[in-house]
Amino acid sequence: MAGPPIHDLHFAQEPSVDRVPGPKSDRLREKQNEIDSNAVAYPNNIPLAFDEGKGATLKDVDGNVFLDFFAGIGVYNVGHANPYVNEAVHEQVDKLTHSVDFPTEPRLELIEKLEELAPGNLSGNSRVVFGGPTGSDAIEASIKLAKYNTGGRGLVAFRNSYHGATSGAMSITSNSKLKKHYAPLLPDVVHAPFPHPFQEGRDPEESVERALEEVRATIEQPYGGLANPAGIFVEPIQGEGGVVVPPEGFLQGLRDIADENDLPLVFDEIQAGFGRTGEWWAAEHYDVTPDAMTTAKALGGNGLPLSATIYHEDLDTWGPGDHAGTYRGHVPAMVGGVRAIEYIQSHDLLDHATEVGDYIRERLREAGEGDSGLGDVRGKGLFIGAEFVDSEGNPDDDRVEAIQQYCYEHGVLVWTAGQYDNVLRLLPPLVLTQRQAEVGTEIIADAIAATAEDERARA
Repeated sequence: MAGPPIHDLHFAQEPSVDRVPGPKSDRLREKQNEIDSNAVAYPNNIPLAFDEGKGATLKDVDGNVFLDFFAGIGVYNVGHANPYVNEAVHEQVDKLTHSVDFPTEPRLELIEKLEELAPGNLSGNSRVVFGGPTGSDAIEASIKLAKYNTGGRGLVAFRNSYHGATSGAMSITSNSKLKKHYAPLLPDVVHAPFPHPFQEGRDPEESVERALEEVRATIEQPYGGLANPAGIFVEPIQGEGGVVVPPEGFLQGLRDIADENDLPLVFDEIQAGFGRTGEWWAAEHYDVTPDAMTTAKALGGNGLPLSATIYHEDLDTWGPGDHAGTYRGHVPAMVGGVRAIEYIQSHDLLDHATEVGDYIRERLREAGEGDSGLGDVRGKGLFIGAEFVDSEGNPDDDRVEAIQQYCYEHGVLVWTAGQYDNVLRLLPPLVLTQRQAEVGTEIIADAIAATAEDERARA
């Protein structure tokens, strides 16, 4: 077996919190406020300074131990400081860290593993291009790939989407607040509806039909509004948008439209992929294969930055230098990716993520019975969203903020998502044990009950 069992990876199976924030965290945050950028965001919501991580647990500088249900936005799929990953990365750091795109054994091994794991007919027929280290860089590469192969420039993306913070990635991201200070971005981008039955108040079939009609009209109608389309870009499960799981038929419908119009279909698997949903790629839940897909976040194994675009070999038409990036040869991260894949396979973490994720969602549904404000629980594997609404059915971001605060004070780190910040988003490492899932979810359930009681007291 590759590395230790998951039960041996953590500080503890339960959180241990004295008081938060502690004095050392306060001092470091005060110093950060004095010298760091105003763009710093996360400590504004969770006032902590971290010291060490192990498995699905984090320790702050004051010695408090937390269950990590966020994993660095889905980065630590095999847990913090996984020794099977780290020992190989440490060894590689002493040998070679940067190779541009010269061949190295880790680079070629990772490419071969990604081709083996690729969904559908991408497996055995794919190419991999590394560029910059972030998910945004992989999106930029996929946009360039689509334009290079089609000669088009128009891009179809989706409302409620997030693809990154560089110019091209922001262009296909739908968050207008994120983009408004940086316009103009790429021209000729149209955002079609992404089916969200709960928010729309529609049945799933109607929601899918409406979304696909918009995509087809945009691409095919003479007055559809998009000249010279180059490709369709979609998250198979939306992440920042609130862990929105599309109903059956949507991704297949996009596949059909792309095929009929000779356009590449690109899946953004940066947050949903690499085992997060209980399959290697979220696309596999729908048995739909994209022409290209992006991956990053957990790809580097132990938090090292690395991104890649995996695409069908028929699209490999560009020449030397047509896509580049200094850090496309980050060898330790490539070693980390290889070891992470081996650890996931050796410990059956895809099945484990499915089982533990099913437990968490079911327990959250139980906790949401009655007047808790919990409107919908969704997701796949350990990619989980719980959407909260008020008594009139409107998004309740205050409730989610209060739940996050309660969880933090009781030793569980969770985050928010959704265009109205009213979705509790859970992205725990795939090495989360059943016991940790039970303990952490009970704390979340207690938070739901406590905030519901506070709401009744105010009414």
